[in-house]
Amino acid sequence: MTRSLLLFALSRLSSLKESSPTPLLRPTLVARMAAFTGEKALVVDPFCFRQFSENEASASYGGTVFQLSIAEFEDIVNARYHESNLKGGYAPFCKHLFVENDFTDAVVNVLPIIPENESKLRSKYEARNDKELPVLTRWFPAELVGKDLPKAKYLDLILYSREQINKENAAQGRAENPVTAPWGIVSIKAQDADHELPMTPITAMRNALGKEEGGSGIPIDRQQYMEAVNYWKNHATVS
Repeated sequence: MTRSLLLFALSRLSSLKESSPTPLLRPTLVARMAAFTGEKALVVDPFCFRQFSENEASASYGGTVFQLSIAEFEDIVNARYHESNLKGGYAPFCKHLFVENDFTDAVVNVLPIIPENESKLRSKYEARNDKELPVLTRWFPAELVGKDLPKAKYLDLILYSREQINKENAAQGRAENPVTAPWGIVSIKAQDADHELPMTPITAMRNALGKEEGGSGIPIDRQQYMEAVNYWKNHATVS
């Protein structure tokens, strides 16, 4: 019965696709139906699997890696999900959900750049997968600065709508993910702030390249870009 209700909701959304003046209402409505039927509103997208130790890609990933399973993580964050807690992201298809980090041992992964640690900064050209163009990145190696990092107070779950995920998969020649959950978790940031930290300028540039090169096709917003520069010229990630 619950499955039938969800399918009915999806069919209604499909019929409203052309007439709806507010596309963001579609994933939100599906999320409401998912909660009603017991389906998950949030799932970890395959792009984010590298942040979980159960996935072999985590061995070469320099960011936050979680020891609990993907299924356990999804169960916890879905139990805490409510659409009223979603915060706007850099584009209409992107949202943020901030959850208290009381169920993982993730530490903060951003540090201010000061004279005492500036010499430890490293840089290289890097692509996050084989479909992307490499871009120049910089970071603090965890083995040099990460011994006493404090546990993060919050996790910033970066969400993409199912429609956007499908568009990016198609642009890069990937098969469409059969998952129908309205929101995919594409990245998880461990931090002390319960609000979005500025996107790194190089990420904004990558997004502007277009879906075929691993971006989202969103043009650079000059004001947001300069705000990001002002933050990241004095900070760097730990990986």
